[in-house]
Parts: sequence; C-alpha cells; structure tokens
Amino acid sequence: MFTGVKVFSATKAKERDDLGEQVTRWLRANSDLEIVDRTVVQSSDNEFHCLTVVLFYRNKGGGRPSPAKPGSSGTAPTS
Repeated sequence: MFTGVKVFSATKAKERDDLGEQVTRWLRANSDLEIVDRTVVQSSDNEFHCLTVVLFYRNKGGGRPSPAKPGSSGTAPTS
C-alpha cells in the first residue's frame, strides 16, 4: 500500500539526461519515505520523446505523509 505518488517527467534531451539526478535529489531530501513501487515509461511521437519516472511511497513509520517539504513539490497524497 502507498500513501503518495511523485512523478518526474522530461521531454527535452537535456532534461532527460538530468532526470536521474532529480530523482536522487528528491530521494535524499525525503529519506523518511519508503519507495514501495516504481514505474518508468518512455513514450514518443514524431517530434518529442518523453521519459517519466513514477515513485509510489509511504512513510517509513507507516503513518500519514507529513506536509510537503521545500523542494518536494508535486507530491500528491492519495486517499
């Protein structure tokens, strides 16, 4: 079971190259969270190539997630 989802997405080559670093920074800044599942999706059309990383998480202590921390925008708790 998870209590939140974090989505990282990039379409430009430079953004895609930096996506792993973005995920690593977020994981370090949110070390109180346990990643319980993840999905990586690549999609493209004639002009754009999109890479998306989706992390499903819960608090390591099993409680509800705390309010969003600075630099952790995009975190969406689930019901």
